[in-house]
Amino acid sequence: MPNLPDYIAKAVPNPPANRAPWYSNTAPSYAGVFLWVVFYQSLAQGTLDHAGPLVCILALIIAGLLSFGLYYYVPGMLGMKTGYPLYVVGSSTFGTAGGYLMPGLLMGLLQVGWFAVNTYFSTTYILLGLGMDAKPGTLVFGIIAAIWAYATAYIGIKGIHYVAKVSLFLNAIPLLMILVVFFNTAGGISKFTVPKPDPFLAFVLLLQAVIGFFATAGAAGVDFGMNSRNESDVKWGGLVGITLAIIIAGSLPILAVAGAHGNNPGLTSYSFDAVIGNIGGFLATAMFFLFAVASIVPACFCAFIAGNSFSTMLPGVPRMSSTMVGVTVALILAITGYAANLAVVFSLVGASFGPICGAMVADYLLSGGKWSGPRAGINWAGYAAWALGFIVGILPLGYVPVPSSIQPYTQPAVLYSFLTGLIVYTIVAKMGGQPDVVLIQTKTARA
Repeated sequence: MPNLPDYIAKAVPNPPANRAPWYSNTAPSYAGVFLWVVFYQSLAQGTLDHAGPLVCILALIIAGLLSFGLYYYVPGMLGMKTGYPLYVVGSSTFGTAGGYLMPGLLMGLLQVGWFAVNTYFSTTYILLGLGMDAKPGTLVFGIIAAIWAYATAYIGIKGIHYVAKVSLFLNAIPLLMILVVFFNTAGGISKFTVPKPDPFLAFVLLLQAVIGFFATAGAAGVDFGMNSRNESDVKWGGLVGITLAIIIAGSLPILAVAGAHGNNPGLTSYSFDAVIGNIGGFLATAMFFLFAVASIVPACFCAFIAGNSFSTMLPGVPRMSSTMVGVTVALILAITGYAANLAVVFSLVGASFGPICGAMVADYLLSGGKWSGPRAGINWAGYAAWALGFIVGILPLGYVPVPSSIQPYTQPAVLYSFLTGLIVYTIVAKMGGQPDVVLIQTKTARA
């Protein structure tokens, strides 16, 4: 029997005694992901100006159900059944050697990207709260961004347990702020008119944005599932924490943007921060600061997950060093403004983890609804599924700006990348492309 890598050989499954009901872990943790302002900051851009709120909300409902059913449910069940984290469970789909890169290091690299997005928008909200119009590339923006990035990363490495204790409280802040903005603008919803009607475009762009945003968190359902007691916890944790959270955290900001435009037809921007700014006064200033405060939790968790990934897959590199290198890269992306393009970020994330989720679903189904165990070396079925799925995900199937006289070609590429991963993995596996399963000695953890 070949020697297993340390990241598998030393893994200990989470015992049943350490698990808890869905409403105390999975649901609130996932809901916090969607209450992060980055999720709904730009949801109305390119969507609400092409379709009314009802079409947008319908798209959010469909996106929420697809995120739950396609991207989360199987990873969640794998985590619940095995008690192992994603990087161990993924060694079946990608192999014991292949697991180093996917989903191991890839998860860490994408967390660096999310940390860059967090740093950019947190810095922007702080500066807006201060009444400063400092743009990326300016000295003031760079100083605030650097303080934010290195401070939250250090907390994520050294004090994540303190962050976890206050995360539920901090998650309540953006929910309260969303409600405040909604009630301040609700009177204009009935007066909103769609300036450039194209419901299909709006519907598809919302699917692409929501599922692309969720893709990494879907694969991380393994880590949530290992804290679930049974299938019911996996199901209800996902339906409430993912589907319902997407509907609420997506619908209220979109309705608020519609109301703001109905009340002020001269408003040109469809971004959520523009709506806050339109409210004006002390309330707007306070909300900018509070949204930044609420972003501390996702920033710390991004740094923590990235550090976990790098230290597990590259044990020879000190955790602090590898994390801070990643944070510095993220800071550069934030200061230069590259992290501001959420459409590109969501598309890349969806293209990267859509086929991973698809391959995991195929592996799960082919194994009879269970985890097969780690596979020796590189599982080429998984790598072929990812490579082709990623290519499909980044092809120009999303919204491509064209002259107004031509109908833009729009498709939900993130869904196509998932389906490509699912189909390619199944075909290659059926053709004998899967390596043999390696026995893993089950260890018992203390409760």
